[in-house]
Amino acid sequence: MPTSMDAFLNILDIETIDPILYRGISPNTSWQRVFGGQVIGQALLAAQRTVEQERLVHSLHCYFMRPGDPNVPILYAVDRIRDGKSFTTRRVVASQRGDAIFSLEASFQAHEQGLEHQVDLPSGIPQPEELLSLRQMLERMDNVPEPIRRYFKRDRPLELRPVFPEHYTSTEKLPPVQHVWVKMQEPVEDPRIQSAALAYLSDMTLLDTATFPHGGGVFDPRLQMASLDHAMWFHRQDRLDDWILYTQDSPWAGSSRGFTRGALYTRAGLLIASTVQEGLMRLRTK
Repeated sequence: MPTSMDAFLNILDIETIDPILYRGISPNTSWQRVFGGQVIGQALLAAQRTVEQERLVHSLHCYFMRPGDPNVPILYAVDRIRDGKSFTTRRVVASQRGDAIFSLEASFQAHEQGLEHQVDLPSGIPQPEELLSLRQMLERMDNVPEPIRRYFKRDRPLELRPVFPEHYTSTEKLPPVQHVWVKMQEPVEDPRIQSAALAYLSDMTLLDTATFPHGGGVFDPRLQMASLDHAMWFHRQDRLDDWILYTQDSPWAGSSRGFTRGALYTRAGLLIASTVQEGLMRLRTK
C-alpha cells in the first residue's frame, strides 16, 4: 500500500513534456489553493532536469503571482539562461490556464573545496522527543478551522514539532521568534530530490513568525496571509530523515507585509540551508 512518503515523492515526480516543459499535479486535499512549497519544489526539479547531474542548486529566488488551483495541472517552462564553466542559471515560469502563477530563478554549481564557517545552532532548545507533535497540539485546541484540522490529522510525509506551543494557542503579543523541529518520515537519498523536499518544507511555518508580535498566528481569522516571495540558499546535503531545527525570526512587518528569516540545522548542529521570505499579512475588512 502506498505511504504518505510515496504520495509526496509522486507529487515531486513531474512529467516531462519536452526538454524545457514539464507538468506537475497537486495532492487531493480540501485546500483552495496550491501550497507554495509544492510549487517551489516542482519548479526547482524542472530546472534541475536541464542541468548537468553533478551541479546542484546553491540558491533560488522566486515570486508568487497568483494562487494556484489544486484541481488544475501546473506547467513549468524552463529558460536555459546560462551554462558557465562553474555555474549554471535557470529561470522557470509556472502557469495555469495560460496565466503565470509563479516564477523561480536558480543557480547551480558543482561542489568545490574552500573556506568554511557557520553560525552555531542556538543553545537551550528542547530536543524533539520532549515536545508534542503538531497533530497532538491541534487535538487540544478548539480554534482550528476544520479543513486545517483534517489536513494535519492525515498521514503526512513529514512531522512538525513546535518548540513554543503558545504560538498556536495564545492571543498575547509574543516576540517574533520561532523554532520548529521537522523531519521527513523516510530518508531522501537523491541529492536533487533532497533539495526539492527541503524547499518544500522551508515554506512551512515561516510567515507565521511575523504575526506573533500582533497576537496572531496561522489560524488567525483576522488575517489574509500568502507567500509573496521566497529565497533560499543550500549549504549542505542531508537525507532529511533525522530531526532538523528550523529557527525563524521576523525583524519587520508593515504595509500589509511581513518579512521573515530562517535557518535549518541538523540535530548535530550543521547549517544545511538559509531562507528569507516576505508574505502578505493583510487585516481583513470583513
